[in-house]
Amino acid sequence: MTHFDVAHLEEQYAEYQEDMGSPGFWDNLERAQKVSRKARSAEARIGHYRKLNTRADDLEVLIGLADEEDDTSLVPEISAEIEAMKKDLESLRLTTLLSGEYDQNDCILALHAGAGGTEAQDWTEMLYRMYTRFAERMGLTVKELDYLEGDEAGIKSVTWEVSGDYAYGFMKSERGVHRLVRISPFDAAARRHTSFASLDVAPEIEDTGAIEIKSDDIRIDTYRSSGKGGQHVNRTDSAVRITHLATGVVVQCQNERSQLQNKETCFRVLRARLAELKERERQEQMGDIKGELKKIEWGSQIRSYVFQPYTLVKDHRTGYEMGDIDAVMDGDLEGFVTAYLQKL
Repeated sequence: MTHFDVAHLEEQYAEYQEDMGSPGFWDNLERAQKVSRKARSAEARIGHYRKLNTRADDLEVLIGLADEEDDTSLVPEISAEIEAMKKDLESLRLTTLLSGEYDQNDCILALHAGAGGTEAQDWTEMLYRMYTRFAERMGLTVKELDYLEGDEAGIKSVTWEVSGDYAYGFMKSERGVHRLVRISPFDAAARRHTSFASLDVAPEIEDTGAIEIKSDDIRIDTYRSSGKGGQHVNRTDSAVRITHLATGVVVQCQNERSQLQNKETCFRVLRARLAELKERERQEQMGDIKGELKKIEWGSQIRSYVFQPYTLVKDHRTGYEMGDIDAVMDGDLEGFVTAYLQKL
């Protein structure tokens, strides 16, 4: 569905409500949680649509008043509201493209610096800022889970959680290797450098037993936290790293105040990573794998960000591009996300 059919959505919401009120609904916990999530999503989208309608009606009245009174002082207010409504309408339109099993879920993201040393670590920090800005634009909430500073500047790796309606749906298109081309501020000879960073995106799922993690399948290591964190850092072995032996997936967390909290967060991240891995395997079997992670180096990127000798951001999967690189780095990614979702 590429248009917003509110009548159909209202019918679906009524069906979800009827289903949720039926006897024995919670007997199948996994199904009940899926239906409840769909109901909340439908309710939010209907509410979004109705609010936009109300704002459009109010705007029409304001335009009529300005025209009747020949009051040009209202023009800036009218223009600002039109632009704000355009953005809200685009975010609502985006949700019509999100129909995947986990699209409505929160998600876990992890950025890792690739080839390029300090330049790549600086690039990783720039991407982290870009994605936190994008999340804010979409009305999502960001919580940092693990942060490893670069040797001289930037970030070696960072893991964070994005929560809110359709968090995974909005972020899943960003999974892959991102390439930077610019004159490095760390090069005294002012030469042009190419650097890479990879982003992993996994849907966060509730612990219903669908993703089983056996104690024999994991190794848990504790170590002393490092980097940000104030006085608590480096005092105790509170940081936790969990290795899933069967898949090789490694997750770690050091940002919570206790080892227990860090361990709980690690298990949450591990469930998300294993769910994403399971979904990727399913897609591979269907011959429909999209946005896969590749080796972090030349030739494997999903998107290029060129600062010199010209400015251009281009997605190599969809062909979508933007010349305003400053806007992109400030989180203006809606066009890239829409182009990716339309291609699915």
